[in-house]
Amino acid sequence: MTPERRPRLLVVDDNEVLVDNLSEILSSAGYTVRGAGTCREGLELARDGFDVALVDLKLPDGDGTGLAPLLKELAPDGEVVLLTGFATLESAMAAVRAGACAYLVKPCATQELLVTVEQAMRQVRLHAEKRELSRRAQTAEKLAAVGTMTAGLSHEIRNPLNAAALQLTVLERRIQKLGRDAQPTLLEPLTLVRDEIRRLDHILEDFLQFARPREFQARPLDVARLAARVVDLLSVEAERRNVRLERDLVPCPPVAGDDERLRQVLVNLGLNALEAVGENGRVAVSCLPEPAEPGAPGAAHVLVRVDDDGPGVPPDQRDRVFEPFFTTKAEGSGLGLSIVHAIVAQHGGTITVEESPLGGARFTLRLPVRG
Repeated sequence: MTPERRPRLLVVDDNEVLVDNLSEILSSAGYTVRGAGTCREGLELARDGFDVALVDLKLPDGDGTGLAPLLKELAPDGEVVLLTGFATLESAMAAVRAGACAYLVKPCATQELLVTVEQAMRQVRLHAEKRELSRRAQTAEKLAAVGTMTAGLSHEIRNPLNAAALQLTVLERRIQKLGRDAQPTLLEPLTLVRDEIRRLDHILEDFLQFARPREFQARPLDVARLAARVVDLLSVEAERRNVRLERDLVPCPPVAGDDERLRQVLVNLGLNALEAVGENGRVAVSCLPEPAEPGAPGAAHVLVRVDDDGPGVPPDQRDRVFEPFFTTKAEGSGLGLSIVHAIVAQHGGTITVEESPLGGARFTLRLPVRG
């Protein structure tokens, strides 16, 4: 299970003492808190995202009822709680019209503050669950479409591809019987056609594998050793691209998995990283045990991370990169990361993407330790 990040709170109030007090209380309760004294500062901080914003009704450069909708535009899944020192029916109605989920009168008791923020967080989690359910429904529809196409693709495309490949082999043998001077000009377009047929065959294989994932027998697997083999395999490609490929592979307890399928996952992530960075780029593959809780004995999961210093994955695309057919590449089926996600899910694990300490993307594979 992915460890939850600390919820992010934004406090917008021109009373610095109050902001400091609220920050101290909420930080002690497990929240990450940032404070702002004006509407402008609040909007600037909100661009980095927030879960719940505590906003004063009266601010030096505006009011909370006007700020709340702007904050919701920046964080549609976030919630706003309005603060006021003077509770009136009109101010309560204004809070509702502004889209606030709650209303607190200053100064508020600590327990009331914590309960209100937690209620707002429940709404935030509900928004996330609804979005995830919608994403799963869309994925299921695409899966059904792929499944319907698969039978036709298998017969209607693969058979002609096989026949064309066979004829190319025959043609190549005939060309090789000609004089050596004539061979290069004839073999060059033949090689190009063969490469294109191979590319089409790979795309078809992606469709087939995604629509009909094969079952596997889980066996004890040393992920660190597997990752080392994959890095050795990728080192040739990294050298060709003049990319620095690093490894930090700590011995880990075994997971229950399929060597071939997890190898496919790591190769896919590694190649994607190599393609993402430019010449003189940097890619790092790491593997380490993760305890169930910080400081707890033993490991609950094995983490494999693939980091790069490329352009990264924009935040608005991170929820979509594992969707079927979603791709930012000019070529390809858009199924590579979907297949990766499906394989990881078969192993009872998770895969996420975030910003890497190297500046690009970090893909984190989390696999449960074999019980």
